[in-house]
Amino acid sequence: MGIMDSIVSLAIDIGASGGKAIAGVLDLKDRKLTIDELYRFPNQMIRVNNHLYWNILQLWSEVKNSIKIALRKYKGKLASVGIDTWGVDFALLDENDELVGLPYAYRDPMTEGLMDEVFSKVPKEVIYGRTGIQFMRINTLYQLYALVKLNSPKLRIAKAMLMIPDLLNYWLSGVKVNEYTNASTTQFLDARSKRWCLDILERLNIPVGILQEIVNAGSILGHLRREVVEELGEDSRDITVIAPATHDTASAIAAGPMINEDTGYVSSGTWNLVGVELNEPLINEQAMLSNFTNEGGAFGTITFLRNMQGMWILQEVRRILVDLSGREYSYDELVNLAVNAEETGSFIDVDDPRFLAPINMVNEIHGYLKETNQREPRSIGELIRLIITSIALKHRYIFEKAAKITGRRLRGINIFGGGSRNSLMNQLTANVMGIPVYAGPEEATAVGNILIQASGMGIVKSIQELRSIVRNSFNIRVFEPRDEEKYEDIYSAFVAKLNLP
Repeated sequence: MGIMDSIVSLAIDIGASGGKAIAGVLDLKDRKLTIDELYRFPNQMIRVNNHLYWNILQLWSEVKNSIKIALRKYKGKLASVGIDTWGVDFALLDENDELVGLPYAYRDPMTEGLMDEVFSKVPKEVIYGRTGIQFMRINTLYQLYALVKLNSPKLRIAKAMLMIPDLLNYWLSGVKVNEYTNASTTQFLDARSKRWCLDILERLNIPVGILQEIVNAGSILGHLRREVVEELGEDSRDITVIAPATHDTASAIAAGPMINEDTGYVSSGTWNLVGVELNEPLINEQAMLSNFTNEGGAFGTITFLRNMQGMWILQEVRRILVDLSGREYSYDELVNLAVNAEETGSFIDVDDPRFLAPINMVNEIHGYLKETNQREPRSIGELIRLIITSIALKHRYIFEKAAKITGRRLRGINIFGGGSRNSLMNQLTANVMGIPVYAGPEEATAVGNILIQASGMGIVKSIQELRSIVRNSFNIRVFEPRDEEKYEDIYSAFVAKLNLP
């Protein structure tokens, strides 16, 4: 395949626990994408006193390392680079475009208890009616209000706010913008007009002058800035910086190959994002009360979903087990232990606030079960099965809410992202839902990132064409439901024991 028959793009996908650089080679004739994982690097929240921060300077270093590695392997062929990260978090720049401190991490406790105070100034019905975004204390709106309330000098000297991927793209390209999909996670972007809700911010004394122009996913920002080229080498001079769907969820959902009106999705990673795709926002009282969000998607779509805790709980349990058992379990080992364990008949609500950022996740789970008068697991296998079963059951709970609001009857679920490797979660979700689960692609975020870059270059024209390429390129595993009657009883017990509305 000659150089003119393909194009190479680099996706730098940074999540809350780590990042990776994945190159994509798109065959322009056969319309098939091949991905090549080049590099992985860690990312974690850093606790200092009572605050949690992101080490953004280390992430910037890893972005440059990623491009260097890609340049070495694809010398003279690397056409573009795009960065996606999680949502809601941001950085502030001063009048000289210098970073104003390290960005806070969304799990920082400074937003605890602030939502009701915000609602006393701007009613929640007004906020939801404009933004269509679910209420979570981690949202950018409450983070900024926390800085207002603290009279933070950081906010007083700030001249620009950039979401985390916008900041990294700015450092690459020299262009300051807020990309639409990530901007929608702030809870102060109007879902219909796609403009900032300046009046809401002003009522909260949040300075509106820090906001930037909003651009769509797939926007070309330009070539690497001169200082970056000097550092990376002349081979990097012609690389185009493209803003993909910079919110990792939006990039992942774009690459969901089976998504249509009959098939919902779970974008599974640190968080599980559960929902359906819409062509326009769905904002009403029922959606608000059920806490569904209308986040921005690629190609003008709306990702109508609810956040729930996902692999984060397993990640934290795995971390604690190192201290408890003296050995480090792989995820596959933990899942295998769970496969061989029986259902305990006990459940957790994975979205209980106590599981958001505990010091010891295992202790929190046992404490929750004691307080709700449920049997505690007697082995590691039982503990992991309890968690995965609870995640699958919460999937159904959210999908049933979505079906009631949208009037859709789902006939399948597409689970993609890193969590789709968890075959037990896939199977249990099929069992609980009573419909097939389609698992894959595992690297949906990077795949979506790469193909949205291709859309920016005029190669991919629509989301349907993008998903056709994904189906043509990756194996999608199918999990048919089993033991439906048994899991119908288990679901009823789950709703009753957790007293879910």
